[in-house]
Amino acid sequence: MQSIVVYCGSSTGTNPFYKELAAELGKELAIRNIRLIYGGGGFGLMGTVADSVLNHGGQVTGVIPNFLAELEVAHQTLTELHFVETMHERKYKMVQLAKGVIALPGGYGTLDELFEILAWRQLKIYDGPVALINSNGYYDFLLQQLDRMVEDGFLKIENRALLIVSDTVADALEAISKFWEDL
Repeated sequence: MQSIVVYCGSSTGTNPFYKELAAELGKELAIRNIRLIYGGGGFGLMGTVADSVLNHGGQVTGVIPNFLAELEVAHQTLTELHFVETMHERKYKMVQLAKGVIALPGGYGTLDELFEILAWRQLKIYDGPVALINSNGYYDFLLQQLDRMVEDGFLKIENRALLIVSDTVADALEAISKFWEDL
C-alpha cells in the first residue's frame, strides 16, 4: 500500500477517545510508510490524523475545495495540498490518489463520502478496499441498518460485504493489506 484516503469528522466530537483513535491511525500510517490522502482540513479528526502522520515523519496529501480554503480551514503544513473547485472533484481526486479508504467517526460529510465510495465499489467505478473502523461501537447502528437493508432486499449480500468492518486501526490496515495480497 502506498496511500490511503481517510474520511472522518471535521470536529473532534465530545468523546476524547475518537481523537486518540485518529492520532493512532496517523501514527500507524506514518510507521508503515503509507501516505495519508484526506480532505485537507486543519481541524477536528481530519487535522488530528494529518498532524499525527506529520509528527511521525509521514507524508500527507490534502485535497480541498477553494471555497473551504478561503474560509481558512485548510491545513497549513501538509506535504502536498491540491485545490479543486467542488466537493465532487475533491472526492474523485482523493480516491484517484489512493489504494484504499478508511472511515473513522464523523458526521454527514463522512457518511456522504463513505456511501458514495461504496456505491462506486458496487458499480465498479472504484476497485480498492473500503474499511470502517468501528471502535467504541460508533457505527453499530449504521451496521444494523445495512443488515436490515439486506434483510429487506434493498442491498445484495455481496454488496454489503464490500464494506470491511474492523474494531481497531491495526485490523483495518491488515484487512486492506490482505485485500491487495488476495488479488
